[in-house]
Amino acid sequence: MFNRIRIHSVMVLDQDEAIEFYVGKLGFQVEADVDLGFMRWLTVVLPSDPEREILLEVPGPPSQSEEVAAQLRDLVTKGAMGVAAILTTDDCQKTYDELSAKGVEFTEKPTPQPYGVDCALRDPFGNHIRITQPAAGPVEVTEEDKARWRGDA
Repeated sequence: MFNRIRIHSVMVLDQDEAIEFYVGKLGFQVEADVDLGFMRWLTVVLPSDPEREILLEVPGPPSQSEEVAAQLRDLVTKGAMGVAAILTTDDCQKTYDELSAKGVEFTEKPTPQPYGVDCALRDPFGNHIRITQPAAGPVEVTEEDKARWRGDA
């Protein structure tokens, strides 16, 4: 039936500011930037993964009513939209250091996890982005890991 995910959407509040962040700081490149009249179709890709696009979408008509768009903007700003993307890297600490030097503000520093090493940041609008250096081999989640994630440790 389906064979891959080609585009997924991340809600942003200003597309020019989104380009500055996603392209200027995270290293994406603009794949499409088209004025459709009713909206600006703006997608970015990673140079290493050019077939998977992120649509940097501003909430609003015609896909949402003004009322729903206002609610979405509020949720984005609060960071309540869930994980926008999980990006992988070969070296989480190096990526963290490079992005920190560019002024990217992280919400979590690189931390060893059963599935690898990861850290987290928010884009200028509040979207949650994780950066993961995947672990080699099978992943084993221990009861200690679960307790730490619950805040019991």
